[in-house]
Amino acid sequence: MLSRFSLMPSSPPSLLVFVKLLQLMRPHQWLKNGFVFAGLVFSQSWQDGPLTLRVFYAFAAFCCFSSMVYIINDWHDRASDALHPVKRNRPLASGAVSVPLALIVAGALLAAGLLLAAGNRTLLLLLGAYAVLNLAYSWRLKRVPVVDVSIIASGFMLRLLAGTVAVGIPPSRWLLLTGIFIALFLGFSKRRAESFHDESSQRAVLEHYPPALLDTFIAMAMTATLTTYSLFATSPEAQLQHGERLLYTVPVVIFAMLRYTYQVHRGRGEDVARDMLRDPWILGAGLLWLAIFLSKRV
Repeated sequence: MLSRFSLMPSSPPSLLVFVKLLQLMRPHQWLKNGFVFAGLVFSQSWQDGPLTLRVFYAFAAFCCFSSMVYIINDWHDRASDALHPVKRNRPLASGAVSVPLALIVAGALLAAGLLLAAGNRTLLLLLGAYAVLNLAYSWRLKRVPVVDVSIIASGFMLRLLAGTVAVGIPPSRWLLLTGIFIALFLGFSKRRAESFHDESSQRAVLEHYPPALLDTFIAMAMTATLTTYSLFATSPEAQLQHGERLLYTVPVVIFAMLRYTYQVHRGRGEDVARDMLRDPWILGAGLLWLAIFLSKRV
């Protein structure tokens, strides 16, 4: 009798289910939501307690919405993911998390995001635009060349606007332009990294992206990013607010982008957040940038 019961499949431990739910929500991707803090950092308004709290609420709301979108995307693609050599290990595709439970978590994240943004009409509009664009991307537009990367870039810009316009921080024109171009750079770099996969596991849209074309797009976006960031660093408003500090960060930004491009050509960069955290040189550049930015005015 005991041996009979020992052969029966046991329910997965609650801790394992929790871990799989976290994996489904992809919290490491919340690093992208750091764009929400750009306005607060560059305006040096972090000593304003109520304003900082509003920015944190916007950040948390985007974390909830981005995780919700990932869950819905995985639910929609679970059948095709199950046939993919890598994506078949995702919680929904593998069956580690049931569909009803995943949808309940997605609904809870939606409710939490709306609650965090309650009373801020602009933030609610930006979150709604983010959700609509990303669902359209997941279900159809990710197969349309250039449109796919433009939507990825739009997601970064919506985050940037959530941390500026939505909380009452006037956005710098140069900061917005830099944000647009670095988002395009990251988007096309992601596609270039994916192009190193075996053809059987590549995205359908890569059929329309010859490697030489992606390299051209990456070079264009990198040049535009470095140009606009340099102009921002030397602009009168930046000089007035930050002195010469931003100027000294320009070589650091150049190094980080060159290093990231090198990693992309090694087949990394498909998962922007994870691959940035894995490279100690890029992490070091980020810490050096922060140290220069927070140093005494020069």
